[in-house]
Amino acid sequence: MRITKAQWAWIVIAFIVLALAAAFLIYAEDYYHASEGALEGTEAGSVKPDYNAGVLEYVPQGAETGFVFYPGGKVEFSAYAALCDAIAEKGVAVFIPRMPFNLAVFNINSADEIMARYPEIKNWYIGGHSLGGAMAAVYAESHAESLEGLVLLGAYSTSDLKDSGLKVLTVYGSQDMVLNREKYDKYRSNLPEDTVEIVIDGGCHSFFGDYGMQAGDGTPSITRKDQQERTVSAFLDLAA
Repeated sequence: MRITKAQWAWIVIAFIVLALAAAFLIYAEDYYHASEGALEGTEAGSVKPDYNAGVLEYVPQGAETGFVFYPGGKVEFSAYAALCDAIAEKGVAVFIPRMPFNLAVFNINSADEIMARYPEIKNWYIGGHSLGGAMAAVYAESHAESLEGLVLLGAYSTSDLKDSGLKVLTVYGSQDMVLNREKYDKYRSNLPEDTVEIVIDGGCHSFFGDYGMQAGDGTPSITRKDQQERTVSAFLDLAA
């Protein structure tokens, strides 16, 4: 049987698609895992973690404020358990969705389902770390009427939010060598004029989560716990 030119073309296309799919799967499987005990360490607190419909949840009884947190790119969602648990201990319900392939870009609207499940929560914030923060900003641009504010940790917004009416907080460490500072400065005008910006002296990119040190990051001069405590305090001031 003779293969026509058209059939050869389809064979080549199929081969390229398969090769790209395989390359992506290899890329996606190489991600930062949560450190051993990252999730278990939060189980001793007063707000017990729950895993509900693909979302790690910390929901204090009677919480009226909710915070949806998008994980950083290629970082396991449970790596942010300690940070989010510390916020929940202050009475805020916190939700960390598990993203497809650990990339928030594949489920930017995951906050929709979370917010729909908890109609009793009156005030919603969204945010995230690195790529997760950027995708949270994309979500905020089209859902500003449903949100109180946005939190960017080691991240910037390519979405125009300057007239959104949202309260915005940006936090990054002085030793963060992963965050692209040129783009951070370039896109700063996308945020409201009253955006609160906090630079944690001695902090780095990796210490917002608990997954070891990210490739290319700087050397921190403070502890992970210290950086996260300062971040929690900044969020609580924003949501007050």
